[in-house]
Amino acid sequence: MNYTINQLRVFLKIVETQSITKASEGLFMTQPAVSIQLKNFQAQFDMPLTEVIGRNLHITEFGYEVAGIIERIFNSIEELKYKTKEYEGLLTGRLKLSSASTGKYVIPFFLTDFLELYNGIDLVLDVTNKSKVVESLRNNEIDFAIVSKLPDDLEVNEELLLENKLYLVGNSENYTKKSTLIFREEGSATRKEMENYFQESSTKKRKKIELTSNEAVKQALLAGLGHSIIPLIGIKNELLDGSLKIIDKKNLPLTTYWRMIWLKNKKLSQVAKAYLEFVQNEKSIILEKYFKWYLDYK
Repeated sequence: MNYTINQLRVFLKIVETQSITKASEGLFMTQPAVSIQLKNFQAQFDMPLTEVIGRNLHITEFGYEVAGIIERIFNSIEELKYKTKEYEGLLTGRLKLSSASTGKYVIPFFLTDFLELYNGIDLVLDVTNKSKVVESLRNNEIDFAIVSKLPDDLEVNEELLLENKLYLVGNSENYTKKSTLIFREEGSATRKEMENYFQESSTKKRKKIELTSNEAVKQALLAGLGHSIIPLIGIKNELLDGSLKIIDKKNLPLTTYWRMIWLKNKKLSQVAKAYLEFVQNEKSIILEKYFKWYLDYK
């Protein structure tokens, strides 16, 4: 057999997408080029890797077994890359984080200097809603999670990063008790805080809008669709140019904390240990360097 790394990569993408067309898009190759790579790879086996039924491509049982071997090959290649760097005296490996969506305004600044210091580390960062973040943590798929509320059903350690200030915001100060309220989706920590502030009895007669990301809420506010309680950290530019305004209300801002959490019994990798130590030692410097405007905001 004389297959190439490129043939392995192409076949793995075909198995992943179940489509020559989608595989070509994912690999930034033409469809004929992908088809040729598959044909050349198939020519080295007596058993079929794929079959076409109707107009649909299907992976055979043998094809799936080959794909599993290829995945292990690529994992070994990654391990070899990191091992080589280790012998060169570099800290290497992957740092895997998952952040609740509003944490995207915070966590990059806790990574910048660390990744510059340890350039042999690869970062995997997933930004999603809180429910999926907690699920990734529960399944031990990540090193650390970035959340503003601790999960109820997991034993975790935590490192506080930054206070999360939540204000009532709109594109004008014309707020009344009948104003439309814009909520995040179920499972969002911001939604929970907003629901607690606006008790059900006081909102049941109001029109409500539900959106699935903090950015979508911000765009709705800019368009004048209503008002919402959102994190201050995500609206710096809009406050400066006057396109969004904070509504002065009793008992606001609400405050929580963005925190980095990890499973209590998790055995941290050398990379994860190094990152935790970096955050603990450099936190005050990071806050002064990147968040002074936020800390000083009243």
